[in-house]
Amino acid sequence: MSTLTGGFLNMASLADFEPLAAVIPATKVEITVSCRNLLDRDTFSKSDPICVLYTQTVANREWREFGRTEVIDNTLNPDFVHKFILDYFFEERQNLRFDLYDLDSKSENLSKHDFLGQMYCTLGEVVGSPGSRMERSLIGIPGKNCGTVIVKAEELGNCRESVLMQFCGNKLDKKDFFGKSDPFLVFYRSNEDGTFTICHKTEVVKNTLDPVWQAFKIPVRALCNGDYDRAIKIEVYDWDRDGGHDYIGEFSTSYRELSKGHTQFTVWEVLNPKKKKKKKKYLNSGTVTLLSCFIDVEVTFLDYIKGGTQINFTVAIDFTASNGNPSQPTSLHYMSPYHLNAYALALRAVGEIIQDYDSDKLFPALGFGAKLPPDGRVSHEFPLNGNPDNPYCSGIEGVLEAYYQSLKSVRLYGPTYFSPVINHVARYASLVKDGSEYFILLIISDGVISDMAQTKESIVNASSLPMSIIIVGVGPAEFDEMIELDGDEVRISSRGRFAERDIVQFVPFRDYIDRRGNHILSMARLAKDVLAEIPDQFLQYVRSRGIKPQHSAHSTISKPPASLVHPIHHLQTQI
Repeated sequence: MSTLTGGFLNMASLADFEPLAAVIPATKVEITVSCRNLLDRDTFSKSDPICVLYTQTVANREWREFGRTEVIDNTLNPDFVHKFILDYFFEERQNLRFDLYDLDSKSENLSKHDFLGQMYCTLGEVVGSPGSRMERSLIGIPGKNCGTVIVKAEELGNCRESVLMQFCGNKLDKKDFFGKSDPFLVFYRSNEDGTFTICHKTEVVKNTLDPVWQAFKIPVRALCNGDYDRAIKIEVYDWDRDGGHDYIGEFSTSYRELSKGHTQFTVWEVLNPKKKKKKKKYLNSGTVTLLSCFIDVEVTFLDYIKGGTQINFTVAIDFTASNGNPSQPTSLHYMSPYHLNAYALALRAVGEIIQDYDSDKLFPALGFGAKLPPDGRVSHEFPLNGNPDNPYCSGIEGVLEAYYQSLKSVRLYGPTYFSPVINHVARYASLVKDGSEYFILLIISDGVISDMAQTKESIVNASSLPMSIIIVGVGPAEFDEMIELDGDEVRISSRGRFAERDIVQFVPFRDYIDRRGNHILSMARLAKDVLAEIPDQFLQYVRSRGIKPQHSAHSTISKPPASLVHPIHHLQTQI
């Protein structure tokens, strides 16, 4: 892309660009590996261990070597110096495998060396462990105790910096026939391949050649992906109502140069390459000055997780009659011996990622809209395992098992009420005010919500609590109400009160059905889309209340005591 046409190529996207919608590179974590009591495979000395890290591709589950540590001679308790730096995504299941070898020669071929054991985990499990430190036994050699591996994750510092900057322009080119210019700036970060990605756009200052733009804050990783010397291109435009903004000129800088702005004014000439070619006497198209630059180190989602914040996951499943008779293949609840139904697929896709951040892996699972045995009373909030005193299921597999058992014992009925299960989780979220726990409710449902006014009120009330709601719509119905609850277009309100923050994320399951039957990839996409907003929703909550991360390496989170359980005749379960 030439520097000149780069500004013109995509005027529509330039005009529509939302600063917050720009894709910011993932935060990076540094992985440190140590081992204790490795097998001794050498006759006359101790082993000479090396650790090899493999990551797994989502699409075909193929393990690829990511990197190797150095070799440490003659030890069974190595502390490797070489770090692995990985991109971290909360919303993805990032599988890792650590293989240990005793190096016997200079050969790069691992099959020429003695295997000492291996450990499988996810990056989420490492990050979600107390103090982001996880110790696991090595496996892989039958009948042998292979020792342990200790994996620590540390968020890289330059991922947490934000910068607050203010710019002004001076003697910019006049572009408007009747007035002066209406200038604005567009910032681009350079990519590895030499292309540029838009990362910020200032407001337009009307009818001036000497604009002063408002100060703005941007994460450093959005500006330069953590590389302080990477080029940052800034283009200057004159805004036009028809969207065909006039190019005034551009200049380049780097984050390192920008950061000097906290001690001095920095001035750049705005150059227009076309004008420079045409006019011999052309000097510039004005100047842009950095008036101020403040660097702020932000507290991140991972700081809270490392400090011990637990994520409590609750699932609520729709047992209304519109799902169809579970014994019929046309039913959304049909249990085929060959594959999971939509409810089970959605539950597993989301739950398998969240469970890494919940230390006891005990999840309350609720149903709504069914007639319960023995008397056929309709319930909009019942424990899937049938035990109102202890609705917890062990792991995601335990939740699936309880769901399958419920299908055999309850009768699908209706109507579809969301507010009871939202209020249920909200009761427990309201008891936690210190940021030590955050609650996520996954509602999986097939259709039209019958208590829309009450559901809106419940969501508005819950928006001030430490919780988020994920709604997955299954089946062919229209999901207009669920889209409205999502609040992306219009902030949800009830009786004139607006939600304090957007806490609902909705997706229709049908958008993720893979025609070729590759559920692994399509469910990874579903989880990514519904979970991507959770870290920001969590941070909005803790920041608005001034809650700082706890610095204890080991948190003592406990589930609410049994005394919090409501009377059994309500069948309201605890979380």
